[in-house]
Amino acid sequence: MSRGALQIGNLTARIPIIQGGMGVGISLSNLAGSVAACGGVGVISTAQIGFRDPEFEKNPIATNLRVIGEEIRKARQIARGGIIGVNIMVATRQYADYVKAAVRAGADLIISGAGLPTELPKLVEGSKIKIAPIVSTVKSAKVICKLWDRHYHREPDLVVIEGPKAGGHLGFTRKQLEEFTPESYDSEVRGIVQVVREYAQKYGHDIPVALAGGIFDRKDLEHAWELGADGVQMGTRFVTTWECDADDRYKQAYLKAKKEDIVIVDSPVGMPGRAIRNHFIETKDLEPEKITRCYQCISTCDPKNTPYCITRALTRAAVGDVDNALLFCGENAWRCGRMEHVSEIMEEMYPEAICK
Repeated sequence: MSRGALQIGNLTARIPIIQGGMGVGISLSNLAGSVAACGGVGVISTAQIGFRDPEFEKNPIATNLRVIGEEIRKARQIARGGIIGVNIMVATRQYADYVKAAVRAGADLIISGAGLPTELPKLVEGSKIKIAPIVSTVKSAKVICKLWDRHYHREPDLVVIEGPKAGGHLGFTRKQLEEFTPESYDSEVRGIVQVVREYAQKYGHDIPVALAGGIFDRKDLEHAWELGADGVQMGTRFVTTWECDADDRYKQAYLKAKKEDIVIVDSPVGMPGRAIRNHFIETKDLEPEKITRCYQCISTCDPKNTPYCITRALTRAAVGDVDNALLFCGENAWRCGRMEHVSEIMEEMYPEAICK
């Protein structure tokens, strides 16, 4: 089975693969630029994007907003004209400011989840940037498409369906994660695709759909096509690449992980998440962390009552302090067996368009 390029409005990704946005500090300019250079869609995560900057401790939000532009510019230098997007979580404090910063910096695409991006069309009005909501259920797809249609008279440029096998914060309750089977979620995907196709018909042009969550190899890409998707979004597989922006010790944690090490955890910001079991996960409830300051990351976080700081837990992961960090990952992280180049993964996934 073979399909063509991923067409997002006037943007063409000759390889129908979107690299998932992974924060904090996992998918920045080097990974995103490398994926874009190979013909896919490279995505920078804006989650605490400026954490390595000297000014971050003084003013995290202002630093993040500045670094968004810096990372996009660096990615462009690598991308050889390829597509550079950003992932901005709806739950981000001052979400609107992050969106506007991405528009000013000239990103090609904004992918937005961790909540429904109800006001995203208004925030990008007057720009050429493409916008894509992340949805996980038929219900959420109907809500966001109907809302954008009714209030803004526009449709998504792309829809990303993120399934229960994804990494990091998940758009499901624990009960839903337990109830969904591969077969039942396939049915959910078909339903979402149908919703999107109805709006595409109304607006008179295609709205591409990318399937995410557990995408690891060519077989998964072909299965996505069978379900009606036009391409895939994959994150975990790109972590163990030489080009990934994370510390090598973070990558080695993936390579060492066994299937039983991949667990669902309760994030302090009120969402379930998937991560690698380590010392931090085993002791976080026994040794609550003293919160000395707030880094203004997620709007749902209550610093006074949280057992640990999600920003500190994720930045420790990015810099390689893997025993004392939250190591977000997808369900298939244990399948990562060796370090690879982005080009190797792209060629394996889509040999019809060799990465040069």
